Amino acid sequence: MKTSQFLQRLKPWMLPIAMAGGIVFHSFMEKVEFVAPYLIFLMLYITFCKADFHRLRLTRMSLLLLCVQIPGSLVAYYAFMPLGADVAQGAFICVFCPTATAAPVITAMLGGSISALIAYSIVSNISVALLAPVIFTFLGNGAEVNFTDSVLTISAKVIPLILLPLAAAIVTGRISPRTRRAIAEHQQLSFYIWALSLFIVVGRAVTFVMAEPVEMAPRMILIALVAGVMCVAQFYIGRRIGRACGDKIAGAQGLGQKNTVLAIWMALSYLNPISSVGPAAYIAWQNTINSLQLYFKSRKETNRD
Repeated sequence: MKTSQFLQRLKPWMLPIAMAGGIVFHSFMEKVEFVAPYLIFLMLYITFCKADFHRLRLTRMSLLLLCVQIPGSLVAYYAFMPLGADVAQGAFICVFCPTATAAPVITAMLGGSISALIAYSIVSNISVALLAPVIFTFLGNGAEVNFTDSVLTISAKVIPLILLPLAAAIVTGRISPRTRRAIAEHQQLSFYIWALSLFIVVGRAVTFVMAEPVEMAPRMILIALVAGVMCVAQFYIGRRIGRACGDKIAGAQGLGQKNTVLAIWMALSYLNPISSVGPAAYIAWQNTINSLQLYFKSRKETNRD
């Protein structure tokens, strides 16, 4: 069997393998967790290399989705605040987090517009990079730190992580268009890098959860259920916005499919760590929805034939 054939057969199993591996080997993650930001950088860089920046435009759909993502995340935070700050932060990060780097793959499989999704993905990521330092400082884990120092510290970590891949993709295109095209044609690399980073951040989240006392289990279950509500709501709202703008698939995937690896990392780094249960559970929720969408699309095409 050729390597390409093996990887193609392995691909549907990469998500459960990465998650199971993170759970089993969670005790080793402290030694390798420093790699996670670099993997996120590579994922974004490969994705941005596929974008045709000359054709990308800030569309009405992008603006509407952004109005749900940013203000909506704060609405979710205050709506769930009566249940506790940890639950509210879990809901917030599930909405605030930008579009997944793997979203264009699913969008293409479902028949949506990749260019429309990448356009929103860029706007989504830039918005998170610029706003995260200020918002995280307000919603942080309660540490008494100087506001300006906190903003600058978070900015130094979050902004380069998201904006430098975009700048690197643009520079690569200017210096060597052939190299950028070669990278763009190997988007599957982003998927496997994502799986590796998922392995690390899930392991880190599991380490934190297992260190929590048993009496925290109901809180974590509640956060996971809230993440499910946020997931379904975003896919639904995104689909409605997308339908109104002529691309319901790109709208649904753009708003509903999240970069959960980045979300877990941000939650563990800047919010109450228990809120990371939200994006960790979101992984299962969004992939369940994606699997159902692909199943119904496949069945529809089979019946049509």
